[in-house]
Formats: sequence, structure tokens, C-alpha cells
Amino acid sequence: MIEAELKACVQAPEETLRRLDERAVGRAEVYQDTYYDTVDGELEARDEELRVRTVHAADETRTLLTYKGAPVDEDSGSKPEHETRVADASAVHAMLRGLGYVPTVELEKRCRNYSFEARGRQMLATLVRVPELDGTFLELETLVEEKEVSRALEDVREVLVELGIESADLTRQLYTDAVKARRDGTVGV
Repeated sequence: MIEAELKACVQAPEETLRRLDERAVGRAEVYQDTYYDTVDGELEARDEELRVRTVHAADETRTLLTYKGAPVDEDSGSKPEHETRVADASAVHAMLRGLGYVPTVELEKRCRNYSFEARGRQMLATLVRVPELDGTFLELETLVEEKEVSRALEDVREVLVELGIESADLTRQLYTDAVKARRDGTVGV
């Protein structure tokens, strides 16, 4: 499946939160993400991602292993995504390191997730704060077959407008790149 997704810098977080709350009940979660790559940076060179995410929610903690392939849509950066839940985060980290992968960046995302249906699609809206970065972000995604990506992105754009997001607010910058830039002393998101 392809994660047809757009991300935006939110100019009026309280208003966007209000509009999201009208659509669904939000779930507060904290993501602890570790991104891996080869020593030579082969995944980054191909614009692919390998991530271990531990999600801390009010009622559970779960860990997910995710591989994202190269983008199928350059404008949005939408990628094929393969994800599975894992029982033991420590074991997965040890396996990846044992296979020669190295952590490239670790970061925390403080999220409020909203699942709802819009335009006949299941959508996930995530209001995001990354403590190391300035601002609030909104990710809106839906999972589709590759042939549906363009239409799905049109639907995502329409829902973003309903949530108060303008096209000028859209961004393709990755949190990983912004966090690395902030840590290196260069400009972030």
C-alpha cells in the first residue's frame, strides 16, 4: 500500500485542533523513533526509510517496524509503506544492528491522532510537535493502491483546506532532516 500523505506547518494550531475535534476523538501518543541506514547511507540515497517506532499511549505501549520505499509521487513524497508490530523493541534494535544497520537519528514526536472517514476514505490526521523543532505540524494520510495516489492526494488536499490549512503551508521537509539540521546548528523546519 502507498501512504498518500501531505504534511503542513500549522499556522493556527488551536483552530486546527478544534476542527479535528469536531471530526473525531483524538488520541494523545508519544512516538520514540529511531531511523536506521547502512554505514554508506544507501537507504537515504534511494530516499527510503527504515524505522523502529515505540508508541506510548494512555492505555498501551507498542513498537512498530516500518520500511518506506522510494516516493511514488515526487510532489508529495508519498511512499509505499510496510509496517508490522513487534513484540520486543530491544530485540529488533539488536537485529538491525547485527545486520549492519546503524542508527542515523533518534527523535520524539508528540502526537494527537484522529481517525475518520472523509471523501469515502479512511484518513489519519496527526497533529505533531517535535520538541526540538519550532511549530506545530499536521500530517494527513490515507492508504491506497498506487493507481489511486493522485486522486487520494486530491482528497487529502480538500480535507486539509477544511481543516484550515492553505497550500502555502505544505512542506516536504522530513522531521529527521530538520532535527539533524537543528543538532548541527543549521536551520530546521
